[in-house]
Amino acid sequence: MNWRRMPLRVTAATTLLLLLGPAVALWRLPRPRAEGLGRLLAQAALLQSFPAAPGRPVPRLWQERLGEAPAARLWSQQRRLWWQFWGSQGDGPAYLVLPMPRALLTGALAMPPHSAVVDDLLVVAADPLSHRLLTDQLKRQPRQHRGLEQRCLARLEQEQAAFWTPGAFGVMAGPVAPLLQSFQEGCLSLELSGGSLAARGEAAAVTGLLAAAPAPVSQAVAGSVRGEAPQAGDSLLLLEGRSLDVLLQGLLGRQLIRDPLATRYGAGPAELARLRRTPFRLMLRPMPSGPFQASLLVQLAPGADRRVWAELLTNLRERLAQEGLSDAAPPSALPAGTATLPASLWRREDGVVVGGWRWLSRPGAAPELVLFLGPEPKAIPGSPVASGPQAPLLRLELQPRALTDLGLMPPSLPSPLRQAARLAVVAERPAGEASPISALWARLQLQTTGVEPSPPPAPTPPSAQPSTPPARR
Repeated sequence: MNWRRMPLRVTAATTLLLLLGPAVALWRLPRPRAEGLGRLLAQAALLQSFPAAPGRPVPRLWQERLGEAPAARLWSQQRRLWWQFWGSQGDGPAYLVLPMPRALLTGALAMPPHSAVVDDLLVVAADPLSHRLLTDQLKRQPRQHRGLEQRCLARLEQEQAAFWTPGAFGVMAGPVAPLLQSFQEGCLSLELSGGSLAARGEAAAVTGLLAAAPAPVSQAVAGSVRGEAPQAGDSLLLLEGRSLDVLLQGLLGRQLIRDPLATRYGAGPAELARLRRTPFRLMLRPMPSGPFQASLLVQLAPGADRRVWAELLTNLRERLAQEGLSDAAPPSALPAGTATLPASLWRREDGVVVGGWRWLSRPGAAPELVLFLGPEPKAIPGSPVASGPQAPLLRLELQPRALTDLGLMPPSLPSPLRQAARLAVVAERPAGEASPISALWARLQLQTTGVEPSPPPAPTPPSAQPSTPPARR
């Protein structure tokens, strides 16, 4: 053996190991993902992602945050997703977020005012105060995203999507937010096709859930709801679900609501538990003439809990009489009820009917309770209320534009959503499922066939909406 060559061989072997070691590590380990968007997600009430569209006009948010000339240059070079978000309180101006432009790295363009670099992202605030708030928040130790938030982050990094928290949800939903508490935090992936916007995702009643993703809404359920005219005749709004709990849990969770129900109407914890599990259907129908713009009709399928509802209505009858309303004899258009399940028709002092209730019997089905506000309906449209495990958690069909014309849509919702022709939404969760996460599916008909579709309304591009969410009404 030539001992003189040993040092050379050892040196060569050592060099080879030094080169191969990192190479093997890089090959076996995944490339680390930039943490910038995850850090921003922790500070956001609402975070939206948008695909690059250099052929379209420069969004207003880009012009406001970057200046017209730099915005036009960077927009024409944009090839990846970009984002906008509102801070955790949801009441300040929007931040613009985009991958760090090469022109800024090379110095060809100056850094925009009130901007910050977050890993590989450029974040541009509207003013010095917004910039200071964000930079102070980013100094805190970032928390790890898991569960729903981690899945939402993946959507925002890969496709057009929207993520919201209770702060943004309360601002956008306005007065109806307590009825939708089951969907306070969530995210949706969005896809524009023709004149419709399709959405799929998940939502939960509380923040920071670590539960696994829910099974998506089935094609059979989604295919039965196509965002066309609501199925219940000429209804402006159709809302149905397997139990009232999905709507009432936010209200009945408040002592301020439960106490009057118990003292004035005799609805204690046991009665409320039975009421909450009742399947329902709600319809809002236009009134072309008369003192009301629309009438509200609610169908309930109480099943074996009919006695609880009958007792509640007896107590309600006494309260309405104390308010000066009179219970008129029901006409013959609908069944008058029975001694144990009586009907009521309530009039004001001027004789105008303002509401009432009926018990409706169908062949082969248990009696249903029909409550209405406004004039008495001539007939009850639709089939019996769906109940049991096969019933959807929640299904909504409405005509936003028609509701907006009547002043019945929350003004805090994005304008393109309020002006859309149709909206269909399905929320699904297996019956008896312990997880509070629901799968969501939706389809929004932006306008009639043959018209060039406008930008997607949810999320809405900054060029089509104010950069600050409207205040709660």
